[in-house]
Amino acid sequence: MIARLPARLVGLQQLSTTAEFQRKSLDIALLVGRIALAWIFIYHGAETLFGAFHGAGLHGMATYFASTAHLHPGMFFAVLNGITEFFGGIAVGVGVLGRLAAIGLFCDMVIAMITVTFRNGLVSHTSGSGYELNLALAALAAAVVLLGTGRLGAEFAARKFILNRG
Repeated sequence: MIARLPARLVGLQQLSTTAEFQRKSLDIALLVGRIALAWIFIYHGAETLFGAFHGAGLHGMATYFASTAHLHPGMFFAVLNGITEFFGGIAVGVGVLGRLAAIGLFCDMVIAMITVTFRNGLVSHTSGSGYELNLALAALAAAVVLLGTGRLGAEFAARKFILNRG
């Protein structure tokens, strides 16, 4: 015979099925995902655009894009990549134009998989990396594209402020 759940657990189970609890859980999950995306993409975008964090900078990335990724002209794609990652990461993290920025980040990862990492396999056992990180970041960006940035972002707060003023 299965024992009855203690009253506290029954209450917690009932709470977790309420619409408000589910909405708050979704907002918190989106915030955590947005912070992770922002952290990673701002870091890599700063490496590309500014040479920060011992990154290659624009010239180094232009050479990489032209030679390894076979994207020509290399400087155009280096600038496009850096802007997409740096400013897209900021937009997703802050929650302003998050869906649009997440589309850019998703496309950035798809292009990285197609041009560089896919040929190495999911997890590379040779030189170069596999596409596992690109796939995970693309999936996280796709979640933001589909669900938006949630109620814990600047865009939602601004919309709420503007609507409440009128």
